[in-house]
Amino acid sequence: MELDSGVTIRWGIVGSGNVCEVKSGPALYKVTGSEVSIVMRRDRAKAEDFARRHGIRRFTDDAHEVIVDPNVDAVYVATPPGTHEHYALLVAAANKPCLVEKPMARSATECRRMCDAFRSVRQPLFVAYYRRALPRFVKLKALLESGAVGQVLCIKHSLKKLPANMPERAAESWRIVAAESGGGLFLDLGSHVLDLFDFLLGPIDRVTGYAQNHSLDAAVEDSVVAAMTFASGAAGTLSHQFGAGTNEDLLEVLGQRGQISCSVFGTEPLELCNENGSESLAVSHPAHVHQPLVESIVAELEGGQSLAPSRGETALRASVVMDKILADYYGGRDDAFWRRPSTWPGLRRARA
Repeated sequence: MELDSGVTIRWGIVGSGNVCEVKSGPALYKVTGSEVSIVMRRDRAKAEDFARRHGIRRFTDDAHEVIVDPNVDAVYVATPPGTHEHYALLVAAANKPCLVEKPMARSATECRRMCDAFRSVRQPLFVAYYRRALPRFVKLKALLESGAVGQVLCIKHSLKKLPANMPERAAESWRIVAAESGGGLFLDLGSHVLDLFDFLLGPIDRVTGYAQNHSLDAAVEDSVVAAMTFASGAAGTLSHQFGAGTNEDLLEVLGQRGQISCSVFGTEPLELCNENGSESLAVSHPAHVHQPLVESIVAELEGGQSLAPSRGETALRASVVMDKILADYYGGRDDAFWRRPSTWPGLRRARA
């Protein structure tokens, strides 16, 4: 299908859980030229409640109904990653554009199949790595490109989380069930970081990493370290510890003439330090953090000249890097590794 310039984009939402409540759902109907036609959730009562509170006229518990609806121009898939490929392929078969939550899928193999499907029907596939359009990180990228710290030498991110501050660690959480998430919290949070690295410095061309499990309440990894190089010549490191005794979220970009530091998941000012001194640069978040990305998607679908910054091809790169970092832990990630946890070398080492 082709969408004409000036026509309101009518969205169908598949999955209306927490991410839809504030971050993304309202953006789909608050952006000019965009509205939500129907919302789906497997629990029909919860779908009805979401629709009522957000002023959406129709709701259902049937994803297929949303995808084939003639009153839906584009579909937003906001379910756990374990179902992303399934729903995205149905959207491609319906010949419609799709926005899928991050991480794009459980593995790069699934991501490639998704990209191929949308390429074959000549429809765009977008992925909700919204930091690519968030003013805070657009400003950071502009500072780097302006030479504020000179040639970039290295980018580093350290993430430490106290177990008590992570409700995701509960056994029933999909975020630590490989069949639903593709791995541990590194898939959920680390994917944002690696995509941000790519956005700021370009594609990662080499990476090596190591994952471990330090707790017995989940089978997936909870500790990840990685080192990488970028096609641009910069280097990068990442250390994510999801069972630490402290909290930290620190991104540092080091250049020949200075550095910029900030958090990835917080809202603190960017801290710039170079030969001109130190400066704090406050850049506030919009009320709905997905909104700038949604604006770029709607503009593209309406025939604009600019492409939305987060798409299947860019998101695939983050999944490729994650797979390389986690390959040793899971004994490879090209197959349905979530079905064979007894063979995961990393888990076997942890429980030896």
